[in-house]
Amino acid sequence: MSKLKKLIQELCPNGVEYKKLGGVCEIRRGERVVKSQLLNAGSYPVISGGINPMGYLNAYNRDSETITIAQYGTAGYVSWQTTKFWANDVCYCLYPESVLNKKYLYYCLKKQQRIIDSMVIKDAIPYHLPLYQLQKVEIPIPPREVQEEIVRILDHFSLLAAELQAELQARQAQYEYYRNKLLTFSEGGVRWMRMSEIGTFIRGNGLQKKDFKERGVPCIHYGQIYTHYKTFTAQTLSYISSETAKKCKKAHTGDLIFASTSENVEDVGKTVAWLGEEDIAISNHTLIFSHNQNPIFLSYLFQTERFIKYKKTKAVGVKVIDIPQKALENFCIPIPSMEEQEYIVSILNNFETLVRDISRGLPAEITAVQEQYEYYRNKLLSFPSNKVSA
Repeated sequence: MSKLKKLIQELCPNGVEYKKLGGVCEIRRGERVVKSQLLNAGSYPVISGGINPMGYLNAYNRDSETITIAQYGTAGYVSWQTTKFWANDVCYCLYPESVLNKKYLYYCLKKQQRIIDSMVIKDAIPYHLPLYQLQKVEIPIPPREVQEEIVRILDHFSLLAAELQAELQARQAQYEYYRNKLLTFSEGGVRWMRMSEIGTFIRGNGLQKKDFKERGVPCIHYGQIYTHYKTFTAQTLSYISSETAKKCKKAHTGDLIFASTSENVEDVGKTVAWLGEEDIAISNHTLIFSHNQNPIFLSYLFQTERFIKYKKTKAVGVKVIDIPQKALENFCIPIPSMEEQEYIVSILNNFETLVRDISRGLPAEITAVQEQYEYYRNKLLSFPSNKVSA
């Protein structure tokens, strides 16, 4: 940081010139490919209008270390491609002039992600980012030595975040291995019972997202089960009025709440155990399961490979996926003693804290590094201006 400060003082005593992106960078669209040409596995990813590759090809049309910006889809999203890739026709690829370090330009654009997002035309279907709008983005142009020092500093934070993320993924895999191992029982080792033999299901009803309030009766909407909640919770994200709550089915302390509907098989059947002291309202497309077992133990059972394989055979639908109540009622689960259930829960809770709790462990470290990165990116890329030119 001290080196950078000295460089700026020496090389930019009168501030930094800002130029419009279109004046210092060539912006090219990619070449069209259609879904029928794509491979599930191939040598090169196809970058299109999404954040993730739309598929793969065994050919590429762009080299690694290229800045891409989505024109359609997740329009405006700025990305840095680390490998050779195929740029589809709704993907902008940026080629800066010699006055700009390519990675420096990428960091400048990420800093202005919200500004670029605001340029997206949203009164048309689909949303899109016009080239003439993108060309207006203003870029500070300090000397190359300053740009390279900024890249060095920000690359350090990016590398640290990537290393922590890789470690977190390794721990996540370890956690899933032990979770499946702890929750695997031999047929003769414990009692096996259908869900219908240990409790009862009640279908949720009537609650929609438009009913949410800032305060009132706590509630859970089915979509929140796979987007917000984890294994268990004692607090809700949302609330509804007491009048609306009168029409809704209620979950009690210790009940499991299943998302019976989703857009994909991965999310359908996701479960959260309600541990709060008061009853909560439940939306339609949910199933409440009341029982006499350890609720957290049961909730963990519905994260195992065994249940994931089972629901894939029972889920119905194409665009909207459902898991029938009857399928859940017939699912057989192991019932060890309450003492053993509590012991397993204590181990898995510790693992879950390490890999999911954003206030502790690696998730907290990753969050802290990300915040540092964004702080320094914004600080390092904010220069006094001496003029703005085209």
